[in-house]
Amino acid sequence: MSKITCDMAMSIDGFVAGPNQSLDAPLGEGVGDDLHRWMFEAAEDNAAELAEITAAGAFIMGRNMFAPDRGDWDLSWTGWWGAEPPYHAPVFVLSHHEREDLAMEGGTTFHFVTGGITEALSRAKTAAGDKSISIAGGASTVNQFLAAGLIEELRLHIAPVVLGQGERLFTEVGRINLTPTAVRHTPLVTHLSYTIG
Repeated sequence: MSKITCDMAMSIDGFVAGPNQSLDAPLGEGVGDDLHRWMFEAAEDNAAELAEITAAGAFIMGRNMFAPDRGDWDLSWTGWWGAEPPYHAPVFVLSHHEREDLAMEGGTTFHFVTGGITEALSRAKTAAGDKSISIAGGASTVNQFLAAGLIEELRLHIAPVVLGQGERLFTEVGRINLTPTAVRHTPLVTHLSYTIG
């Protein structure tokens, strides 16, 4: 049976993106690469955590993580990641607007789900088989899954920065009991792992 996991890069004060996300500032104004430097500048130091993030058999993300716009789809938009996204597995994108599946290089196919988190999770379970399902983000999507009690393992990657504003994790999720399972740090990030429930 698939385990439902979530990996989130986050500031010390709990933000996973800054304010006013846009095409020019995909992670919000004033954020730049601050939350994700450890993935690119110190990939070797953080190889174990990066391997865990990409090991899922299916991913679920919100529309805001896939695209900078709202409303009807700009069909020329194929995501932030170029021709070969890093997922190499089915990705289920939550949206209020239908769109045909989008197959990319390297085995990633984006499927656009209009039936909410329940439909997305059902389809991801079928696609993942025995592998885990990763709730990839952004904050609103993760908070919906946390509020519904659907995430079993939460892995936070805390960057040494205070953003002060933006999209916050743990908004309107209610009480959640976490059991720490691992902690490790490298110069650019502290990795915290928890089981939930």
